[in-house]
Amino acid sequence: MSSFRTLNDADVKDKRVLVRVDLNVPTENGKVTDATRLERIVPTIKEIADKGGKVILLSHFGRPKGRDAKDSLRPVAAALATELGRDVAFAEDCIGPQADSAVAKMKAGDVLCLENTRFHKEEEKNNPAFVAALAKLGDIYVNDAFSAAHRAHASTEGLAHKLPAYAGRAMQRELEHLSAALEKPKRPVAAIVGGAKVSTKLELLSNLIEKVDALIIGGGMANTFLHAQGVNIGKSLAEKDMAGTAREILTKAESKNCAIILPVDAVVAYHFEANAPSHAYGLDAIPHDGMILDVGPQSIERIKAAIDDAATLVWNGPLGAFELRPFDHATVVIARYVAEHTKAKKLISVAGGGDTVAALNAAHVGHALTYVSTAGGAFLEWMEGKPLPGVEALRVK
Repeated sequence: MSSFRTLNDADVKDKRVLVRVDLNVPTENGKVTDATRLERIVPTIKEIADKGGKVILLSHFGRPKGRDAKDSLRPVAAALATELGRDVAFAEDCIGPQADSAVAKMKAGDVLCLENTRFHKEEEKNNPAFVAALAKLGDIYVNDAFSAAHRAHASTEGLAHKLPAYAGRAMQRELEHLSAALEKPKRPVAAIVGGAKVSTKLELLSNLIEKVDALIIGGGMANTFLHAQGVNIGKSLAEKDMAGTAREILTKAESKNCAIILPVDAVVAYHFEANAPSHAYGLDAIPHDGMILDVGPQSIERIKAAIDDAATLVWNGPLGAFELRPFDHATVVIARYVAEHTKAKKLISVAGGGDTVAALNAAHVGHALTYVSTAGGAFLEWMEGKPLPGVEALRVK
């Protein structure tokens, strides 16, 4: 982490510390339904408060077009107080008189949550006047929201150029694990990439081919590659117009000595629904009116063998239609296999992306991998090799 400033480098005592966190958590009827993102920011908040800093939290919530009561951060601040085990005050705005007044009342060790930054359209435009209005509230800026780091918004990037800027502990942990997975990995490195469409993951596949030794392709996107190789895939989901691109990716992988591991058999059903009757077929026997909804038993063994050979694994995307049983089978089996190897210290495993996190949790191994990123878009852009504005702004120049 020497290239980034962290809390180790910051003197927070008696300082007003603007902390960009991600409070954009799932809620239902005003109640937080998944507190994972709240749990991850607790160490940063406690450390700053315990060192005598005044913690001022900034976050977006939802996609409001102006002020909207249903997108208020007030109920999330209450849930965060429960996770923290201490009071979290709330200000009705993130700039202006209400924010000024709330910050002025703070004592060392206090925690204050400001209202949704996206209630102001200037947030997403990274408007200089809005950045200045936020900066006026603090002496130091800490970014602990890797999940929003791919956006060059006022609270994620602009503030880092106006105040002394540091990575919080959750951001630091994310950067350390992601760096260990692809930038300076323990080799051999394998990657699992699943999901529905090749077109949404072209940059990801191109970047991974340059960096990994084996690339395991599953999900609907595997069907596109099989079709490109002349395999009959019946009525399976596929982007047949991407066949040429798929063949180019296979050729590029060969030139980079990256082994591409595609399914060698498939679980096929005739209806896309839970518990639909299904059967495993070899690739030469897939029915013309069938749909591939998961990789088959031989493919599972092949993926296990690739994991056996790997020292590091990066995972983004399920292997089949994991949201429908029994087509979650391959994803669950491989998730548990990865967890076993990680526990046995045979594997460094890093996973991320919404569907991937959901699949790992469904397999009850969400906490058993080396690191699971909750970042979604930022995780994907990092895997694509793109610089993230919120991260770049924290680099030691």
